[in-house]
Amino acid sequence: MNQFKLIAFLRLVRWQNLVFILITQVMFEYCIYFRVYPGFWGLDNESRQFWLIVAASVLIAAGGYIINDYFDLNIDQVNKPKKVVVNNFINRRWVILWHLILSIAGLAATIAALPFRSYFHLIFANLLCIIILVFYSTTLKKKLLIGNLLISVLTAWVIGIIFFSKYHFGEIFTKEKELSDARYFRFTIIYCGFAFIVSLIREVIKDMEDVEGDIKYGCRTMPIVWGINASKVFVAVWLIVLISTITILQFYVLQFGWWLSVLYSLLAILFPLIIIFRKLFKAQTALDFNEISKLIKIVMLTGIVSMIFFRLY
Repeated sequence: MNQFKLIAFLRLVRWQNLVFILITQVMFEYCIYFRVYPGFWGLDNESRQFWLIVAASVLIAAGGYIINDYFDLNIDQVNKPKKVVVNNFINRRWVILWHLILSIAGLAATIAALPFRSYFHLIFANLLCIIILVFYSTTLKKKLLIGNLLISVLTAWVIGIIFFSKYHFGEIFTKEKELSDARYFRFTIIYCGFAFIVSLIREVIKDMEDVEGDIKYGCRTMPIVWGINASKVFVAVWLIVLISTITILQFYVLQFGWWLSVLYSLLAILFPLIIIFRKLFKAQTALDFNEISKLIKIVMLTGIVSMIFFRLY
């Protein structure tokens, strides 16, 4: 019985997504930050701060997934009855308790990682993330587009907090910028932008997949308000933006002779995005949209893994 409860708990906190967060932050730190600032490699204080931030991100995200399932119980019983954990395996009171424990632990890890006087803005930012995740679960996810945008911003924040943790509050505005700072900022924008767009696409696709249960419980998501076809056009526009941007970046890195990186991007990122684009307009059923959602998740992973080329080159 305990084994089943452990498996149920791991499903409740979306352990695969937590691994994504871990991989994203680790690769950004070791493949991007330490590539731009090699002199900081192996410093004890840097390492301690980083791993506490990773712990905070994972814990806050886990708490967010739990509270989302708590308030989505009725909708999930319609959309995915076989995957419901709340009340089937874990009592609702325990679900709330675990949300509180993980969220408070995430905030505590943030405070332990970042001295308040220099990083109060990041502590408040992570506190805001916890609050947003609660309001998203109770109200905002049922609204047109705003819930999708907030989750996409929080996805980009997984990278953003690593970037901002390298600068005290005053340094963000006053520090004399060097070439390395500009490079680090550009890499941050590229990967935050990628995370935001891919997450936004996936959120809308998931809304199309879950439209049956959302209608039953009065949600006002994009597929319900605008219709499935208009939602497909919205996703297609963002896919075109993403494909175009990645293609332009490949032409840019070609001048440095990064042939292996370009080949990887073509096969592991651009090609799957084109397949997603083609499947999008053929999709009709929840199963079709679920398949597209899984493909987008693969693109998320391959996009994250692409950071390794900055370490190799």
